[in-house]
Amino acid sequence: MEIRTLRYFLAVAREENMTRAAELLHVTQPTLSKTLKALEDELGKKLFVRHSFSISLTEEGVLLRDRADDLVRMADKIEKEFLSLDDITGGELYFGLAESYQIRFLAQELRLLKEQYPGLRYHITSGDTEQVTEKLDKGLLDFAVVCDTPNARKYDSLLFPEGDIWGLILPADAPLAAKAEIGIDDLAGLPLFTSEQGWEGDIREWAGDRFGDLHLEGSFRLAYNASMFVREGLGYQLTFRHLVDVSPESGLAFRPLAPRLETKLYLIWNRYQTFTPIAERFLAQVRRSFGSAS
Repeated sequence: MEIRTLRYFLAVAREENMTRAAELLHVTQPTLSKTLKALEDELGKKLFVRHSFSISLTEEGVLLRDRADDLVRMADKIEKEFLSLDDITGGELYFGLAESYQIRFLAQELRLLKEQYPGLRYHITSGDTEQVTEKLDKGLLDFAVVCDTPNARKYDSLLFPEGDIWGLILPADAPLAAKAEIGIDDLAGLPLFTSEQGWEGDIREWAGDRFGDLHLEGSFRLAYNASMFVREGLGYQLTFRHLVDVSPESGLAFRPLAPRLETKLYLIWNRYQTFTPIAERFLAQVRRSFGSAS
């Protein structure tokens, strides 16, 4: 199975049309059809259902699409890594980032690095710990930033200089907005929005025996999206400070939790990872800025 064949397969899966895919790939339709038929024969599975004017994936085709996407991304990353070995002005860096105000520290480091190596290019994927560590484990990322204490058997890590403070996003005219801090009694029975990771991790630990008094109305991966539901009066949002606009014009307010709840942020990488030169330079610089690996 060749990478070129997988690229052909992904193009057809994406376009759902053999003619359009052939045009994008700059190959003839018979060549494309023959290549995909050979792929089906090699795997011993039917990958497509052909309709009058379109093509859809079988269950086996969906499985291959997910695997092929990872393989093609990895092949592209390897190619760029080898090209960057001779690039003394820059290279490629791949990050998977949690949603956090502390990402500003990472942005500062990349700005400083780019001043030294103007050819630096960086690629950002956002997601929760599960999403970004999955890509990190597959070798699709060089570094990830997570809010959970990393598994020391798998990852090396650096602790960010500051943590994130939890609080409640609520309408600025809500009665609770008159309070300086929000306690567990204030939250009991309210429809709450937050991430599943935060709910089962930090919030559960913070609430302790009172966790059962809290009601998760809905889970969100992105703080901005959850804040739109707060604006519409559907509930209240538990999230980090600075992630949601709470300016006077927003109609929203942020009130910290009491007792104070703070989440640490970690830059992590695979323990036995082989870095490109630019990744080595980045890590050396961050070590100097953040301190010793935790």
